[in-house]
Amino acid sequence: MSLIRFNPWQSYYKHPFGAVKENGLARLSIEVIAEDILQVYLVMHKDHQPEQRIFMEKQEEGLYSYEYFFNQGKGLYFYHFEVHTKVNDQVFIEYYGASEQGGEGRLYDRPATIWDFQITCYQSAECTPDWYRNGVFYQIFPDRFYNGNPDKKVNSPKPNTFIYATEEDEPLYVKGSNGDILRWDFFGGNLQGIIKKIPYLKELGVTGIYLNPIFEACSNHRYDTSDYFKIDPVLGTEEDFKELIDALHINDMHLILDGVFSHVGQNSRYFNASGSYGTNIGAFQNRHSEYFSWFNFINYPQEYESWWGIKDLPEINKHDPEFQKFIFGEENSVLTKWNQFGVDGWRLDVADELPDEFIAGIRKNLNNYEDRVLIGEVWEDASNKVSYDVRREYILGDHLQGVMNYPLRDSAIDLLNEKSSPEQIAKSLTRLYENYPRDIFYNNLNNIGTHDTERILTMVGNHTKKLDLAFGFMFLSPGVPCIYYGDEAGLTGAKDPENRKFFPWNQMNREIYDSCRKWVERRNDYEVLVHGDLSFFFTDELFGILRRDGDEYVAALMNPTNYPKRVVEELTFIAEETPLIQEVRRRLTGRAVAENSYIFISSKEKKEKMERFHMNQEQLQLV
Repeated sequence: MSLIRFNPWQSYYKHPFGAVKENGLARLSIEVIAEDILQVYLVMHKDHQPEQRIFMEKQEEGLYSYEYFFNQGKGLYFYHFEVHTKVNDQVFIEYYGASEQGGEGRLYDRPATIWDFQITCYQSAECTPDWYRNGVFYQIFPDRFYNGNPDKKVNSPKPNTFIYATEEDEPLYVKGSNGDILRWDFFGGNLQGIIKKIPYLKELGVTGIYLNPIFEACSNHRYDTSDYFKIDPVLGTEEDFKELIDALHINDMHLILDGVFSHVGQNSRYFNASGSYGTNIGAFQNRHSEYFSWFNFINYPQEYESWWGIKDLPEINKHDPEFQKFIFGEENSVLTKWNQFGVDGWRLDVADELPDEFIAGIRKNLNNYEDRVLIGEVWEDASNKVSYDVRREYILGDHLQGVMNYPLRDSAIDLLNEKSSPEQIAKSLTRLYENYPRDIFYNNLNNIGTHDTERILTMVGNHTKKLDLAFGFMFLSPGVPCIYYGDEAGLTGAKDPENRKFFPWNQMNREIYDSCRKWVERRNDYEVLVHGDLSFFFTDELFGILRRDGDEYVAALMNPTNYPKRVVEELTFIAEETPLIQEVRRRLTGRAVAENSYIFISSKEKKEKMERFHMNQEQLQLV
């Protein structure tokens, strides 16, 4: 058997690292040590296309290389290697592909079992405006943040709903025997409440808000849109919304709205099952409605396609030209109206449900406005996501500029709960880094909790020191950090509705708040945390993140265990050995890391220490 080695995370074997731009080159080199090598082949294919078997040139003893030209357009390219050797007049073929964890590959017995390496080929760089890339975002679920009315009354209460008696009440759904919600519940948070809390957000260091849906709807979450052109009256008016945008912009803050375009509410003006908009309005009431083509009826009007089978949410046919024109047409469309209000960007709900052509149409609309941003809700690796049997083009160019980074959240929780080893976490996130175009990775909206997940404090067992590590995990990673409202105040909660409590303005946990604010300040103090390259490092029980740019660096070594640890074993870096990495290793080796804590070091800190030393030396010489 031959000795074969290839690791796409090291430039000796693959250059450049990660994704490649259309019409770009990547050099692939594989080490093969055997007595009688006949040929070494690179076996490459673009997604859904035939394989190319490419002869690799011998560069030096034991090293075979080929420079691949990505001239077949954007998409995913998959590859492995074949090594043909001769032993005792017999020809043997060995197959070398990717390992499950990523990084260095492994041998396979036969072609059918090979797991290929992946290269993402993208169309063009996805540069986002500085306000976004440099920002710190804050997600607000409007009904649960703050009521800005002096009398604290709820604006325009909806029929057949209930209003909580106090802001401390625990959220609760009133459901029928079939599981349907019978009465929607409201606390009464509104747009004026957000305006009044801008000083609080500025003090925390927030520069942008991601706002859950605000258009008219029946529910408190408003993912069941009733009218895309109206602000929900419980939240306020168009004047309130304009005031909010103006107030944010005056304070150098920006706003991203939630775009829910996969489905609408059953009782929306577009479907109107209840007839509340009139007996001749909407697809349910009238086959000749202008909205009829939006929906897929199985047995009109009672049977129709709905989102995940939820009858309250009739699904829209996103391929319908009239619906596309309604949402992102250049004149009188939903996007045009709210973009002209001054909205700075959009987050697309359930992007998997939106065809690529639909997302491209939204992006084309946003390109008409300066410095707008488009982010998508994708829960997995967005580079190779398949939905409805279609490989998605989310991050290949002219579609999404970034996605919500749920894999980062999953990794943080697995690390802090010791469900995965530091090595496993480091390798899974490096693979994600490898698969994404660099700009996309740095445009991701990072989170450790959202309205769709359990609260992060609950997920780490109400352990405040582990929560501090979770904040650090998010703020140290490339991407734009986004704090879910109340996480910084110590809110807990399992799944919806428990994760949507009202903000505890009178019972904030100051220790947690100070922890979050410290990480925000670090992101602002160290530019390398915004733009720097990423490397992970680890021991059996410790996990590290290194960000570097030239000679500048920041590194944090985390101890997610319940016992103090000392760095006695050598730190393993998923990066090539450089003087900078040697310096980081030297500075951390021998240090003690308290339980559920971390060590934070930087080149800036070292530089300041050296400057103080030289200043003292000069003063001594003067004496």
